[in-house]
Amino acid sequence: MFFLEALKPILAINFKAYYPHSFGAYALSITRAAIKVKEELRDIEVILAPPFTELYRVLREVEGREVKVFAQHADPFEPGAVTGYIPLEGLKDLGVNGVILNHSEHKLKLSEIFYLIRKARTLGLEVLVCADEPEIGASVAVLEPDMIAVEPPELIGTGISVSKAKPEVITRSVSLITRVNQRVKVLTGAGISTGEDVYVAIKLGTVGILVASAIVKAKEPYSVIREMAINAIKAFEETHKKPY
Repeated sequence: MFFLEALKPILAINFKAYYPHSFGAYALSITRAAIKVKEELRDIEVILAPPFTELYRVLREVEGREVKVFAQHADPFEPGAVTGYIPLEGLKDLGVNGVILNHSEHKLKLSEIFYLIRKARTLGLEVLVCADEPEIGASVAVLEPDMIAVEPPELIGTGISVSKAKPEVITRSVSLITRVNQRVKVLTGAGISTGEDVYVAIKLGTVGILVASAIVKAKEPYSVIREMAINAIKAFEETHKKPY
């Protein structure tokens, strides 16, 4: 995959909506920890996806830093009389870098994903689409999102890592998705809890991970983020970069 030489491993942190862990001072603590790790370890791409209520304060915190902020979801509607929905235009104006779509906790129809990917592209927003299975990931790859994260839903939040419990899900995802679209960045998630989990996931062919509770609920988020980032960089260099 020719594009990998220009990439950095990706550590995408989904804050979800844990209370109080995902909100207020807790959200800022996670954000500051991520910024610190990014400044210490340049060879990692960090994405933060806080709840909608925390987007503004997280965006202010990362201003001028090389940390991206994604919304956790967007709705397939044009702006207008759509009370309670989140159109992409509003997220763009707020200043986010991208959006997560089709998480197993907030599913979308394939036609809605396609609509949102096309609109995001016109707005200059990146898109990370979640998929339950490798075959779903391959179907989504046709729609040309920037990233696809394959997460077996039965492992999400369990602490049982997909990279250990179901490594075949990762290898099959990489195989099927890149066969359809070599430009898409393949991530994985579900149960990722340690640096070793991250290392194995990337050694199996992904370019990064989507992680939530292991960081968001950690007593010391900085330590967990740093351990995961170090292992991501190590695995990525061993797996994807050509020797000179």
